[in-house]
Amino acid sequence: MIDGPYFVLIVIGVVGTGLVAGVFCAFSTFVMRGLAALPPAQGVAAMKAINVTALMPAFMLVFIGSAVLCAVIAVVTFVLWPDEGTVELLLGSGLFLFGSFGVTMVANVPRNDALLKLDAGTPEAAAYWSTYVREWTAWNHVRTVASAAATVSYVLALS
Repeated sequence: MIDGPYFVLIVIGVVGTGLVAGVFCAFSTFVMRGLAALPPAQGVAAMKAINVTALMPAFMLVFIGSAVLCAVIAVVTFVLWPDEGTVELLLGSGLFLFGSFGVTMVANVPRNDALLKLDAGTPEAAAYWSTYVREWTAWNHVRTVASAAATVSYVLALS
């Protein structure tokens, strides 16, 4: 049985990865659909505002904090190599670090940066908007599933 500070780390990992999964799920299921339903200039302006706001400490603490915590859990698991839960802990850490944090860095952030460079009311922004919504949302689905699967994997390690 996993106990002590290691147990606390994993419980915090469950909460963090679960919170991130919830945020990403909200974007995949209704936020992006709502933004896509707006005229392109309004959708672009709204998404640019969301992307700027997402960089504030509240979300960054949860998102980057969860990534750091997953890395710590992976390292501690390699060092301790517990009798139970090792596979689940390493899988959960990998899912979040690569499927959530990694995908964010290589797929979603570059699209956000490209959108940020466009003026909302321009023909270029309108032309890019539908591609942005489609591609960004597809990658967000990956992040959602990876974050939720990491949460489940950590919970399984505790059971």
